Amino acid sequence: MTTNANIANDAQHIAAMQKDPDLARLRRDMIRAIAKYRYSYNFTWHGRPIIQLPDDVLAIQEILFRVKPQLVVETGIAHGGSVALSASILELIGGTGSVVAVDIDIRQHNREAMEKHPLKHRFQLIQGSSIDEKIAAQVVALAKGKSPVLVILDSNHTHDHVLEELQLYSGLVTKGSYLIVLDTIIEDMDEGSFPDRPWGRGNNPKTAVHAFLAKNKRFVIDKEVEDRLLFTVAPDGFLKCVKD
Repeated sequence: MTTNANIANDAQHIAAMQKDPDLARLRRDMIRAIAKYRYSYNFTWHGRPIIQLPDDVLAIQEILFRVKPQLVVETGIAHGGSVALSASILELIGGTGSVVAVDIDIRQHNREAMEKHPLKHRFQLIQGSSIDEKIAAQVVALAKGKSPVLVILDSNHTHDHVLEELQLYSGLVTKGSYLIVLDTIIEDMDEGSFPDRPWGRGNNPKTAVHAFLAKNKRFVIDKEVEDRLLFTVAPDGFLKCVKD
């Protein structure tokens, strides 16, 4: 049985873990080491590659189960593993919760696999740029009347793109729910870690998050989520909506 004493003890361990300088160094070294082996590509969810660190998968499912959103909006589909994760938790919760997922390029083999997925009744896929006003308008229309709404951003990782996504979709998130911005860790990686990508240090989701929070007071960084994780691609990326 969980008691207040257990919770307090766990909180002390979590706080101590985050203050441990040796662990912080080991964590940085490990993140750099596993990145070159594409470690996050090793896992699937309900048969679809999820391309996430296991710690983040656990954190997201905890948030989904706690919030019990009626709608999850995701940008970035890839192979569909994250969509399957959200859909499966909504299925376990019961009710009519669903996922709307947007990607600029849903490859045919991925679309076909998702259309055959046993949870296909829980999600809708939209092809197009997440910052296209017409695409955003479709998502807003689908979100009308839904509450709670949770948003996960994981598409193009440049500062400008993510900032535009934040401005377009943050208004959908209801008080008490979350706006989750993935791959903020790019800011903390070594210079030149992404030579074949348009993003890097100074130009990534974390810089977008900080620019967004400087002007938007509806959200705060929920460090309680992040601090429990040994590894995460979303430092400063778990944003809790605290105002209507």
